[in-house]
Amino acid sequence: MPTRILPAVGDADAVRSVTTLLSQLPDAEPVTPVVDSTQLIDTLARLAAESVDELPEVVVVHERIGPVPALELIREVALRFPAVGVILVTSDASPGLFQAAMDSGARGLVALPLSYEELANRVQAVAQWSVGVRRHLGHGGDVFTGVGGTVVTVSGAKGGVGATLAAIQLALASQTSGRSTVLVDMDLQTGDVASYLDVQFRRSVADLAAITDISPRVLADAVFRHDTGVALLLAPGEGERGEEVTDRAARQIVSALRSRYETVVIDCGAQLSGAGAAAVEMADTALLITTPDVVAVRGAKRTVRMWDRLQIRKAEETTVVVNRHTRATEIQPPLIQKITGTSVAATAVPANFKELQGVVDAGRVHELDSRSVVKQALWALAAELGLVKAPVGDRKGGRGLRGDRGSVGFLRRRDG
Repeated sequence: MPTRILPAVGDADAVRSVTTLLSQLPDAEPVTPVVDSTQLIDTLARLAAESVDELPEVVVVHERIGPVPALELIREVALRFPAVGVILVTSDASPGLFQAAMDSGARGLVALPLSYEELANRVQAVAQWSVGVRRHLGHGGDVFTGVGGTVVTVSGAKGGVGATLAAIQLALASQTSGRSTVLVDMDLQTGDVASYLDVQFRRSVADLAAITDISPRVLADAVFRHDTGVALLLAPGEGERGEEVTDRAARQIVSALRSRYETVVIDCGAQLSGAGAAAVEMADTALLITTPDVVAVRGAKRTVRMWDRLQIRKAEETTVVVNRHTRATEIQPPLIQKITGTSVAATAVPANFKELQGVVDAGRVHELDSRSVVKQALWALAAELGLVKAPVGDRKGGRGLRGDRGSVGFLRRRDG
């Protein structure tokens, strides 16, 4: 059986050099190269969604791949696609880089300029390892779908549009349906998740920023388990510590969470930081919350254009959620979709602050009444996004399910 090899090379000259040598290897089947880190992850996720057997046995990552640095990219591939062997191609073959590559999850390292014999030996060894892993997994291989947990980011078109409340309710809906869920407050300077849920905490996302290898034990020490069952990774109590969470740290944190939880909901706030940008880029679904007024919609359009300019996310890959919607407002979801160039969630959240005010002021938004039309809409949104395993009303027993049957009686799933 030929060995499928996927080159990830950004430089045109390097692409030709790598693909030429790969095509000369015995029993090798090079596939179309990918030119950046985003395309690599998207390609592997698409193949993994079909079957683990569709994944290439070997991925060759060039040191100048971007925008995500090579070692960080290797770490993410190793976490999300554990049956794929990764080889790093680099001009620095020092013991230090070799150790760093192995720590990131690479299965081998090949020095530049490329040598046919060295490349052939390394590809053969890594391919044998990959085949052995898949054989060992046997019928259990379908556990490794490659995509890991689902990551959803929630950003605000501007401050005060309800992004934090939406993030909390999405996480609650996911957890209540039986999916292990973590809610991350990535609004690093002004995050309010802890206030909305009335929790006191010692550890925060900033405590993970300086850790290069986030083990399950380290992650467990930083995460706070809420009474609802939702795991919380909160913003630092001292806003200035938010600067410690770089985009690189954010990528490592999100990758670690994705490998441990079925659903990762990230509140990114309304201000774009490097960490928030990294989270939005890595997300399976990026939500942008807006209200149906001119200022907020302009803010949504401005945010979408900024994400596109910075190559964080394309407009068509962003989903706008309309909060505080009424039929009487002049700005309706179809108009917002036209203005922003994004998709708009089928579920709009109705305006009804009176039913929210009591639980918001008390810091108990998780106790929002099941008859609340706002809660029902947000939980319907969770179903639309595929964050619930089944209609919650069909589940019996379990913490947090009592009294929530009415909340999801009308949940809808988007086709596909």
